Amino acid sequence: MTQRYLPAPPVTRPLYEGGPDISPVAWGMWRFEGSDVAAAQHRVETALGAGITLFDTADIYGLGGPGGFGGAEALLGQVFAATPDLRARLVLASKGGIIPGVPYDSSPEYLSQSLDASLGRLGVEHLDLWQIHRPDILTHPQETARALEDMVTSGKVGAVGVSNFTPAQISALSALLDIPLSVSQPEFSALCHQPITDGQLDRAMAQGMHVLAWSPLGGGRIADPQSAAEQAAAAALDAVAQDHGVSRAVAAFSWVAAHPAHPIPIIGSQTPERIAEAADIAKIRWTRESWYAVLQAAMGEDLP
Repeated sequence: MTQRYLPAPPVTRPLYEGGPDISPVAWGMWRFEGSDVAAAQHRVETALGAGITLFDTADIYGLGGPGGFGGAEALLGQVFAATPDLRARLVLASKGGIIPGVPYDSSPEYLSQSLDASLGRLGVEHLDLWQIHRPDILTHPQETARALEDMVTSGKVGAVGVSNFTPAQISALSALLDIPLSVSQPEFSALCHQPITDGQLDRAMAQGMHVLAWSPLGGGRIADPQSAAEQAAAAALDAVAQDHGVSRAVAAFSWVAAHPAHPIPIIGSQTPERIAEAADIAKIRWTRESWYAVLQAAMGEDLP
């Protein structure tokens, strides 16, 4: 019997109607920090060389490091200043709405200030995507909707999205928006598969939203499994990785992307060799049996 493979994720797809094409893998910049602009530029160019065009940062990235709040955006802004042609080669996304000690503010006044501050640190006039980093329980979605619409109509932002929102919160905000939500960004990996069962991926498919999957290596637990379920999932990923001549990490990224919503795994490594591995994701094809084997191993039980 001939093996039947699951459909491969699209090589490119538009971020929004008429917008830039995005890659099947994104590069996350939450650990993008330091003062060595040349080294930072090398990491950016390595990602581009691996076929990654979608770069995901946030205003809070850098907190706790030498650059502090906004440090990752500021460093990327320095890279753009040193090599101006790089900005046009990538699809730039950022996030805002987290304030240390508050912790969240999605009021229109703050979101507008947050966006302008990000643009200033990055040294650009336009972001391809801007996302609310975490939901603010104390802001009515009607207010948030108007703020997001203003970002797009002002020309400062091409598309908007949300991160860490529940399906119900996405529904409430979507119902009050006159523009589409282009992106939802949940945590999703073989070890964190709640988006499969809580409706997150189903809603994304129904609404035509892109899914950006953060922590696709399960917070490092796929690389260094400890529990029996983690070890079993790692072994199932290894079996596929060995068959295709790739690393376990690449198999984990590919597993995420194989879901019919075709989530885009966000690679968080700042090591050029690990970033370059992203190109290997195209080498893997999944069967239903091999994909479900990983899920059931992570669950610690067979599906009914």
